Amino acid sequence: MKIVVLNGSPKGDVSVTMQYVAYLRKKFPENEYEILNIAHEIRTIEKDSKAWENIIASVRSADLVIWAFPLYYLLVCSQYKRFIELITERKAQDAFFGKYAVSLSTSIHFFDQTAHAYIHAVSDDLGMKYLGMFSADMKDLLSEKEQKRLEIFFALTFSAVREKIPVQPEYMPLVPSAFVYIPGGEKTIRAGTKKVVILTDDDGSPANLAAMTARLLKNFSGSVELINLHDMNIKGGCLGCCQCGYDNTCVYTDGYVDFFNNKLVPADIIIMAGSVRDRYLSSKWKQFFDRSFFKGHTPGLAGKQIGFVIAGPLSQIPCLKEALTAWAENGGCNALFLTDEARDSEKLDALLDAMADRLVQGSELAYIPPQTFYAVGGHKIFRDRIYAGMRVVFQADYRYYGEHGMFDFPKGDIKTRLMNALLIPLTRIPGFRKKVFGDMKHHMIEPFAPVLENA
Repeated sequence: MKIVVLNGSPKGDVSVTMQYVAYLRKKFPENEYEILNIAHEIRTIEKDSKAWENIIASVRSADLVIWAFPLYYLLVCSQYKRFIELITERKAQDAFFGKYAVSLSTSIHFFDQTAHAYIHAVSDDLGMKYLGMFSADMKDLLSEKEQKRLEIFFALTFSAVREKIPVQPEYMPLVPSAFVYIPGGEKTIRAGTKKVVILTDDDGSPANLAAMTARLLKNFSGSVELINLHDMNIKGGCLGCCQCGYDNTCVYTDGYVDFFNNKLVPADIIIMAGSVRDRYLSSKWKQFFDRSFFKGHTPGLAGKQIGFVIAGPLSQIPCLKEALTAWAENGGCNALFLTDEARDSEKLDALLDAMADRLVQGSELAYIPPQTFYAVGGHKIFRDRIYAGMRVVFQADYRYYGEHGMFDFPKGDIKTRLMNALLIPLTRIPGFRKKVFGDMKHHMIEPFAPVLENA
């Protein structure tokens, strides 16, 4: 069986993900494996037509394609994302059509599901036969139990390929709109002293993106600036080197960090305008998110009002909205969403005006919504990892978490621990247990009485 591994790690062969592939090669030596370092070699792949043709020829000859990658900001890295864009741009979809595919990732399980959903959807869009995903913790391969799990998954995968089983697509093709937005009369939103930054990846297509950002630019009275990501000095995507973990100093010496600290951190309102590319935004936007990792696992833009303005069928890509919502919520921001799916210029005018108004109001009131599972779960994952195994590498995170009381482990709640120590033994007494549980609903609301009396 010919297996082509599309390596999505910027580190190339020297990556955790590739250790899992190396293990597979030892356990299933009867297969032929070809590893293509896609993310690591993306600049060459973009510029060298021969390199591109060799990759496509390899995919064309494969019985199975393994999308192998580490997670970068709730998805694959920007370099891997760029490769996926090139498949469509260079009309190479036919090389992938009909090929069996699986995805293999390594991470700490923070939104690994959105990354695999993305690869699954891309595979379906390419007409591939997607057989499933294997999401491993970075250190799972050190466990005999997890080694066995990995072996079973791929034994089942190889069996399915040999037997040429049928596979039903899960994701339906996206249905783009031909609607062209033509802005109407302007409405001014008084931003007062609030600083507004509009970030866009506009490259002229689709036209609706430029029209929407132009209206927003005119919406605000006060300090407002439009910045195109294509005009910024960003030399490349995140390398995953983790050198920033010590003191938040990025290994790159381009303009990204200064831009982040001098333009975004002082802003009160940040509007992120982008267009849908395959099942996400563009690789340029992914590069922006990935490079913000120089701040580690800390909320670098906490307290901001974020407006996502998207040209394209966002409603048909729920995992994209989930990923962006999770990014904003984990960063301590308030996020609003707007797309050109209204398909009516007058309605879109009103929606854009309303978003601008709500962003200003939210900033004036310093409103940040309560956390949901996205941020609560994310905090617990990062808290535990940074306190323990990741502390040596991410020392800047450790210092930040300590200074901001984010090591809030349950064992630190002495009052609750004492109450549990007292009440749990008492519940073993039938009469006491009957009284406590029999009137539980009143016990649950009792602490709220003083609040309501004083409201």
